[in-house]
Parts: sequence; structure tokens; C-alpha cells
Amino acid sequence: MRDEIEKLAIYQKGDEIGELVRRIVDLADEDNDDLQRVCADMLVNAYDLAVKVAGAEGADLYDIRMENATIIRKSARELVVNTHGLDMFGFEHPEYYSLLREALEEYRLLFIDWVASFDEQNYIIDRWGLFNPPGVGPHDKDLDDDIPFDPNDFLDC
Repeated sequence: MRDEIEKLAIYQKGDEIGELVRRIVDLADEDNDDLQRVCADMLVNAYDLAVKVAGAEGADLYDIRMENATIIRKSARELVVNTHGLDMFGFEHPEYYSLLREALEEYRLLFIDWVASFDEQNYIIDRWGLFNPPGVGPHDKDLDDDIPFDPNDFLDC
């Protein structure tokens, strides 16, 4: 399954962005603590782009996929905001900002198609109400609750 995930265009673009951010971090002044904090945030945000795709693909449930997609969106947007922090704290290579923004725009377009591919029929009701497919609410009856289950059928008691 890992090989299949790593072949996804969105995963590969996330990996590419991670490499770009690593290059940016390598260029940052190591003696500037504020700049180093921004760089640390950038690395976490960049790693989320591929890691959370893998988590979503591995789980395959709609609510888990949407939760990971939300984290990805947040991380991608924060990478753009992080460039302002770099600028504010004296990063000396602003030419990287446009490269990062262009890569994130390409990622955003892949993201839209990826989220549209989520199977809305493969879900567990999100009782918090945030990540249910359209038409499913947090108070809806779960049909699986009607399936009889006796743990003694599976345990030697």
C-alpha cells in the first residue's frame, strides 16, 4: 500500500514541497533564534503535506480522510504565512517565497481533486459533527448499532 500512496501526485508534490522547505531552512541563519523557530514551524507544516495524505489513504474512511485533509489545508496555508515570518526575521533569500507559493498552488489544485475522490459511502458517523459526508448528521442512527454482537461468541469463556 505504501508504494501506491507514494505514487499519488499529491503525495509526490507534498514531498517536493518538503524538500524545498528543507532547502529554505538550511539557508536560514543558525544564530537567529526567531528565524529558527519559524523554520521549525515550516518543517512541521511541510511534513504534514505528505504524512497526512498517507494517513488519509491508509484509513480510507471519509471522516478520517476529511480530518487529515483539514490538517493539510491548515499546514499549507501556514506555510504561506511562515514566509512573512521569515521576512520579518531577516531571511536573506526571499527568492524562495515565490517558489514555495507556486508549489503550494500546484498542491492546492491536486488537493481539490484528491478530496473530490473521497468515497462518501465509506464512513463512520462523526459524532462531533465536523467530518460527516453530505446528508449525514452527528445524531443520525448508525445502522451498525442494530447488528447483534455477543463478545462470548469470540471469547473462550
